[in-house]
Amino acid sequence: MLNSLYEKAIAKRGFIQDIESDTDIESQLEHKWFNRFIDENHGDFSIAAGDGSFNKKKFLTTNFCAVGAESIIYDGEIKKIDDSDIFDIPHVSFLDELLSNYMAIYELKCALRAIKDYNVDYYMLDGSILGDLQNAFPRGAKLPSKIKENLDESTLNEFERRLSHRHYGLVFPEIRDSLKLMELPKSEEMNKVEEYNLHLASIEKIILLREILQYRKKIISISKTSSDNELFHWNIPDIAFLDKFTHQQGMSIIKYKSVWEKAAFPYYNDFFKKITFTIFYVRFQNNKNVLKVELPYKASKDHVFELIKKINALSVQGYPYLLNKAHNDVVITDRNMKELVKIAKIYETTNREVMSW
Repeated sequence: MLNSLYEKAIAKRGFIQDIESDTDIESQLEHKWFNRFIDENHGDFSIAAGDGSFNKKKFLTTNFCAVGAESIIYDGEIKKIDDSDIFDIPHVSFLDELLSNYMAIYELKCALRAIKDYNVDYYMLDGSILGDLQNAFPRGAKLPSKIKENLDESTLNEFERRLSHRHYGLVFPEIRDSLKLMELPKSEEMNKVEEYNLHLASIEKIILLREILQYRKKIISISKTSSDNELFHWNIPDIAFLDKFTHQQGMSIIKYKSVWEKAAFPYYNDFFKKITFTIFYVRFQNNKNVLKVELPYKASKDHVFELIKKINALSVQGYPYLLNKAHNDVVITDRNMKELVKIAKIYETTNREVMSW
């Protein structure tokens, strides 16, 4: 079979077409990207960064899952905050979405602890808060009627009360149990409970996003990838366009975008609708990757220029050092999963052992 695939690859050489060579790239970039020297600001400020990770190992009857997050604080010396757990989750079609929500909760709680306990001036998040808000609702499972019926102001207040006392771990299981949501036949219970978990976890995440956005002048979201193409309107992402056709240190024009331009939010709508994001692309070092930066407030050009000088002062090879370190610290590899399974003394079969015969 592999031989036939090799033959297909030879026959289809170059079938993924590059952007047409006769495209006037210079006119596309004009007034949208500016090659410019970015200085470094080594002033007196504290900064932190965080990232999260999850992984899973599939067994015949269940999934062994690990989730974690870490924040690294720099205020003259390096300090760390982390939070993690392991879970036994049955086979559901939305497992990755569920674990992604768990990871986001851990990330946000670590971030809030760094901001509150260490009073950092800036906090860098890996990813996009705007993207999180625009994709806040679960896609993999329908909203259970019991949650819909009980999702009122008192439930949100109870979430907030518990979150104010619990700065780590997951709070939503306590909410689920207090609402006595689980009144299902045992044959249905295992899959249904994960539907409840998915939706309640998404609510906990949104509440935490609202809380961290109370400190939005401290927040900097940085992405290495993005699917947005609103700058050039090509059939490839803007970040890919800039990576391909620019090479020098510089930045793009600054764009502003509201959180909810087309849709209303079922709770905290007035709060989220007031937020305007400042969005731009930047390359901190020649021939290194372009990064997308989002600030959850409307920032002036002068403010943006000063901010990127501070980020650049703590960047290595064109990427913020603290973000890179947090990622390397927190990533949960397949090897780590095997070690965790062994330590936890889990004796299950994947039914793939026969493949090694």
